[in-house]
Amino acid sequence: MSVHRPGRPRRARQARRSGSLLSLRSLAGQVFVLQLAVVMLLVAAALVALVVQARRDVMADARHRTLTVAQTFANAPGTVSALNSANPTAALQPHAEATRTATGVDAVIVYGLNGITLAHSDPRQIGKRVIGPYAAAATGTPFTSTFRGSLGLSVISAVPVRGPGGSVIAIVSVPVRVERVRHRVNRQLPVLLGGAATALVVAAGGSGLVSRRLRRQTHGLGPTEMTRMYEHHDAVLHAVREGVLIVGGDGRLLLANDEARRLLDLPADAERRHVTDLGLDEDLAGLLAGDRPATDEVYLAADRLLAVSKRLTAPHGPDGSVVTLRDTTELRAVSGRAEQARERLQSLYDAGLRIGTTLDVKRTAEELAEVAVTRFADVVTVDLLDRVLRGEESSGGAGITELRRSAVAGVDAGPPLHPVGELIRLVPADPVSTALAEGRPVLIRDVSAAGAWRARQPESAGRIFDHGIRSMLAVPLRARGVVLGVVVFRRAEGSPAFEDEDVTFAEELAARAAVCIDNASRYTREHAMAVTLQHSLLPRALPEQSALDVAYRYLPAQAGVGGDWFDVIPLSGTRVALVVGDVVGHGLHAAATMGRLRTAVHNFAALDMPVEELLGRLDELVAQIDAEEVTAAEHEQGVITGATCQYAVYDPTSGRLAIATAGHPGPAVVRPDGTVDFPQLPVSPPLGLGAGLPVETAELTVPEDARLVLYTDGLIEDRTRDLGAGLAALRDALTGPGRTPEATCAAVMEAMLSDRPRDDIALLVARTRRLGPDQVAEWEVPRDPAAVAPVRTACARRLAEWGLERIGFTAELILSELITNAIRYGAEPIAVRLLRTEPVGSPDAGSLIFEVADGSSTSPRLRRAKVTDEGGRGLFLVARFAERWGTRYTATGKVIWAEHSLRHDATPEGEGLDELLLDQWDDTAL
Repeated sequence: MSVHRPGRPRRARQARRSGSLLSLRSLAGQVFVLQLAVVMLLVAAALVALVVQARRDVMADARHRTLTVAQTFANAPGTVSALNSANPTAALQPHAEATRTATGVDAVIVYGLNGITLAHSDPRQIGKRVIGPYAAAATGTPFTSTFRGSLGLSVISAVPVRGPGGSVIAIVSVPVRVERVRHRVNRQLPVLLGGAATALVVAAGGSGLVSRRLRRQTHGLGPTEMTRMYEHHDAVLHAVREGVLIVGGDGRLLLANDEARRLLDLPADAERRHVTDLGLDEDLAGLLAGDRPATDEVYLAADRLLAVSKRLTAPHGPDGSVVTLRDTTELRAVSGRAEQARERLQSLYDAGLRIGTTLDVKRTAEELAEVAVTRFADVVTVDLLDRVLRGEESSGGAGITELRRSAVAGVDAGPPLHPVGELIRLVPADPVSTALAEGRPVLIRDVSAAGAWRARQPESAGRIFDHGIRSMLAVPLRARGVVLGVVVFRRAEGSPAFEDEDVTFAEELAARAAVCIDNASRYTREHAMAVTLQHSLLPRALPEQSALDVAYRYLPAQAGVGGDWFDVIPLSGTRVALVVGDVVGHGLHAAATMGRLRTAVHNFAALDMPVEELLGRLDELVAQIDAEEVTAAEHEQGVITGATCQYAVYDPTSGRLAIATAGHPGPAVVRPDGTVDFPQLPVSPPLGLGAGLPVETAELTVPEDARLVLYTDGLIEDRTRDLGAGLAALRDALTGPGRTPEATCAAVMEAMLSDRPRDDIALLVARTRRLGPDQVAEWEVPRDPAAVAPVRTACARRLAEWGLERIGFTAELILSELITNAIRYGAEPIAVRLLRTEPVGSPDAGSLIFEVADGSSTSPRLRRAKVTDEGGRGLFLVARFAERWGTRYTATGKVIWAEHSLRHDATPEGEGLDELLLDQWDDTAL
């Protein structure tokens, strides 16, 4: 596994940087190569010169040496005496050989004037005559000559030897080979070459150091780049029409181009001086000398306004900063107008965000006033038509005589301005009347100079002027070609008067606000229609029943009415059905669909359907509605329906609660001790999605004085909490014993209701009651007609115990007919039950319920008997004397029931019975 070493990249960069030193693309590399070439040429030339000079020195040395040796030997003190001796050769030969050896010449030769050799380094040559050019020497003149002999190039010098009288008595000749002298010189060549190599290395190193420093100075740039940089530098200094300054880290000015000198009026010797010594404005000099960057900050320099931008050069360069200057003096007027236009566009943008945040007409008018008074006017009033406030359609601007003050905003919006809510009657020549009548803005630059208005309304105009208002602008509010009202902008003393440019802005602002006001007005109208429809479809009062003590709350959503509904439906046998439902969506369609479903539930409940069958039928109905909507949607008219529902039936005789749920939140059960339970119930798919599947149902046993709480999802879900948090909050709100249903509703709504509910909320709280043993009487009846009389007798005794002897005959008649019908047409087992109900708060009221159950599923049918029929009149009598009657099916058969009211104004006992029976026969037939 490789390990990253932080130092390696840096060394690699240094290696690349060092290698780039020899790159011919950079100026430093090119200078290095040029310097190296020059040094090599100089060294080569020096070597050549040394060699040539050495050769020349060899020849000169050879001449000088031979001549010197010859002269020295010729002038030696013993030479003349040796020549004059009897044996010159013996005297001269040793000295000649010693001199040759000491001086390194080839030979020392002494000749006589006759050419006979007297002394020679080669003894064999002594006594021989030598022929040579010695005439000059014989005359007394020394000479040196060069000749090429068998041993190579040689130099020979001849010097005369003078006697005591000055005459020439002999000649001394000294030859030497050039090669001999050159060999001595060649021994010095390594030293010369070594010196040359050393000089070359030293010169190359010096060139490298110079090139390295040059590379640092030029940053590795080549000649082309250097030329281009110089051109750019020259352009910045002389041609750029933007001031450029380079300031060092010590605050001294390093560079200033021509434009900067012109803008700042810098002296000629400004460079290298501290910026605080250049006569600049104190703030500008402080910026230039400090280390704070800046972007387009405006400073004053003489009579110019300069936009100054400053950037620090560190860490990309040495400490310092680069400053650019732009003259903005000529652009101030244009930029001022542009800034004003930008501010107005920003104001319009802000107005678009702040106006129309709600669909409330008055709040929208207030938002218009608040937006305008902050940036455009000192006082703003908004007056609207009453029809607009009510959500009704408005007519054109002509004929408008009254407006309702809807909003006022400003620093001093008191008298003489009308307060919010006051009805304002318009008068001719008033700016508001003119704006509405002509459908255009009316500008009054100076209230004191408004002659027509002050002439016709001097009191009103005078109050406005005395209150400090100096300029006014009235703009009608129009949307869809209809006048909604007017907005009046006012500026007080001390503010500039309105101008023509302000009119355009005011029109645009009023147009945007008018659209929002119109939307709010139309929403108010549609919302009122939907609320009216919804309220007409919801129950207006709870029906009388004795099984439950019920309270409810219904709250429509702020954004629009929805399809939530609830119902309390009395059923046979003192049972009561509780219903809550929710249609998806909002608006008229949801409310209308809710009405259809509520009506269907009432109709299905009237048939005494079990809870699962009722929701199954309702599911089929919603599926059918959806099919119709799909067909309508193909023609761009329909909306697909979705709904949830919870249907529960409570039986006070047993305390059993049968409940079925189709996609709806489950109920809460508050036990008598105040604890709260959310029973786990089977949940079927929402209505319309069941696809014919059976609906699951559940049965609970609810204790007396418990509270059943049914609700829609709008109560427990909103934008601030999820389902779990909503159920926890509902549990906390319901916990506690001894509360009435009304108090429970109030506590739940206070704890759960948000400021602006997004969905409808339906809440139904029912406290359970139970029928005591003294209110129920039951008998088993064998399938024998003789059993009718004992049961009828037992019923009479129980009625006497209940104090209901006055209806004994009617009760026996109804019960006899029901039992006889069950024995004749039904099947065993047969049972009879009497139920007496006593609603709370009405001791004189209540009802008596007769129930006869048998094991068959055949249903009796009421019909008018024919004249010739012996029977067929029993159910007719039951229907005549009972307030209600009907049939409901059970798992083992059916129950035929009849209910008789216990009110005092009920039908008297037996009154008119004879006429009723006679009416069953036709006199003509008899």
